[in-house]
Amino acid sequence: MTGWLEASRVYLDRRIIAMIFLGFASGLPFGVLADPLTAWLAEAGVTKTSIGLFAWLSIPFGIKFVWAPLIDHVRLPVLSRALGRRRGWVILTQILLVGAIFGLGQTDPAIDLWRTALFSLIVAFLAASQDIALDAYRIEILAEDQLAAGTAVWTSGWRVAQVGGAAFGLIFADFFPWAVVFTGLAALMSVGIIAILINPEPAGTAAAAETQNFDGSFAAWTGRAFIAPFAEFIANRRGWLAILLLILLYKYGDAMLSVMKIPFFLEMDFSKTEIAVVTKFFGIGAIIFGGFLGGVLLAKIGIMRGLLVSAILMGASNLIFIAQAMAGDNLTMLAITIATENVTTGMGTVAFVAYLSSLCNAAYTATQFALLTSFMALSRTVMSSGAGWLADHMDWISFFALTTLAAIPGILLLVWMMRRYGTEPH
Repeated sequence: MTGWLEASRVYLDRRIIAMIFLGFASGLPFGVLADPLTAWLAEAGVTKTSIGLFAWLSIPFGIKFVWAPLIDHVRLPVLSRALGRRRGWVILTQILLVGAIFGLGQTDPAIDLWRTALFSLIVAFLAASQDIALDAYRIEILAEDQLAAGTAVWTSGWRVAQVGGAAFGLIFADFFPWAVVFTGLAALMSVGIIAILINPEPAGTAAAAETQNFDGSFAAWTGRAFIAPFAEFIANRRGWLAILLLILLYKYGDAMLSVMKIPFFLEMDFSKTEIAVVTKFFGIGAIIFGGFLGGVLLAKIGIMRGLLVSAILMGASNLIFIAQAMAGDNLTMLAITIATENVTTGMGTVAFVAYLSSLCNAAYTATQFALLTSFMALSRTVMSSGAGWLADHMDWISFFALTTLAAIPGILLLVWMMRRYGTEPH
């Protein structure tokens, strides 16, 4: 018992506590671009096909590795001198996000859908840039023995913001215009701004020493910043192409489902408040519980086996939406549907993040993590953008059956990789 109590004291460290607020700042833009935006578009009369295509506007999360080395290495002229290299980039992206989210709320998708799309793209680009800076800050500010606790707290803050921000948007949209709702969501970014201002800059690292200047030649600096992280990944990962393909496919079925959940619930005649209360306030407990189960599962059977079990459960859980389609406007069934999906999603997310983290070389953590999470985002954006078209051309029962089938390629690839390369991350 004493050992457990001693270990739990890590959560009292100021740096660990800060992670919940910085995780909140990271998760909030996802909440903005998910359910509130989707519900707003649906209410404005935008077709489901067009709503599905809005998934393309999250493409910055899928290609953020392209500019990650710049944020990782370049010092801002004023902000970096005042706040430090990491905090300077974080505060810049956060302030710009406040303006972009506010600007998004001033558009009208019923009149000028392209303007709404443009501001959504800007929010996504700035959010992806903030994530690059925050990931680097998190890795460098925490001691090695604090990384697990810090990541757990960070994830909790992320979930609270992503789920709570979306719930805030849906509930307040029942009483206020969307412009007011998005203004409130923009104001919530102040949580992250305050957190980064009152916490210190990480101590100097080898990467910081390397990147104060171009060190003689632009070509040499470019090689260190852009080429070395990717060359190392390719050279030292067995089956690196299969790894990247797995990252694309692992949550594909879940991504297709997520794009169309809110339009589906609205068509079932649930109010926005009902959707928010059940899918967000009730759902966040289910997803955190699922995360806990995922952690226990990985501890018992290992990362790769836990990844496989979670993938099977996530794919199968999509079938519960068929029962929801048959039940219609039934709140009890909605609670069962959300609980089933969120528990399995929580398990899959913990397993997947643990797998991605195990693939990173400590010398290039920020850029390689950006690369891997970019591929993960492609599944959520480009590959799932056709979900709206499919929903427009088939009934909901057929659509949810198809999302279940979409999970199978990732499961089969994972089984093949485990047989070829073993049951340990490689």
